[in-house]
Amino acid sequence: MNALLITGTDTDAGKTVLTSALAAYWQLYCQPRSLGILKPIQTGVGDREHYQRLFSASAHLTLANPLQFAAPLAPPLAADREGRSIPLDLVWHTYTQLVQNHDFVLVEGLGGLGSPVTHETTVADLAWDWRLSAVLVVPVKLGAIGQAVANVALAERSRVHLKGIVLNCITPVTADEVDQWANIALIETLTRLPVLGVLPHLEDPTNLNQLATIASDLALEKLLPLASFSSLTPTG
Repeated sequence: MNALLITGTDTDAGKTVLTSALAAYWQLYCQPRSLGILKPIQTGVGDREHYQRLFSASAHLTLANPLQFAAPLAPPLAADREGRSIPLDLVWHTYTQLVQNHDFVLVEGLGGLGSPVTHETTVADLAWDWRLSAVLVVPVKLGAIGQAVANVALAERSRVHLKGIVLNCITPVTADEVDQWANIALIETLTRLPVLGVLPHLEDPTNLNQLATIASDLALEKLLPLASFSSLTPTG
């Protein structure tokens, strides 16, 4: 499938920052090829509105968010509050339409790999059911190494294909702090996965040029289908 799941170790790991950065890079370098962004389920206010502010003017980018719930809770609990179900067939239909009509689709997961989607399924289950390749976002903080190892183990148990790990600086940190809290060599040894880059802390996560710049420092050949493009030239 021409799609990538952006998942994380937990809520606020940096999934939205990575998704925004990849989409900003696409907008700058990959148009007129089309991109879809799917937020399958949103609870509360946040990601959908952020993407609308960033990319509403792009003619080659489509944002889809088929299910929304008011309470900022896990989807099954938010749905229970409203007396609603979670029709995953609707979410699947939206996803397949995006895949059929766009050159590539970024799927931003909710919470972490172990976060519930329904009362019976998790994000990891959804990734396997949809046969989605994924990238794991790990926030740079004390405990990051253990979180990375635990989530990779969950991915392996759930048969999710992880392409690699992206570290995200959720606060301003020094290079020494990154090395101490999220040592790349140790993470790669313990998880047997490559670290595809480190996202710096952004004071303004809506600056498209800055987002595209930080994306260009990642191992993009693992994240975007750039090899299938005969030429890449800035469009703006």
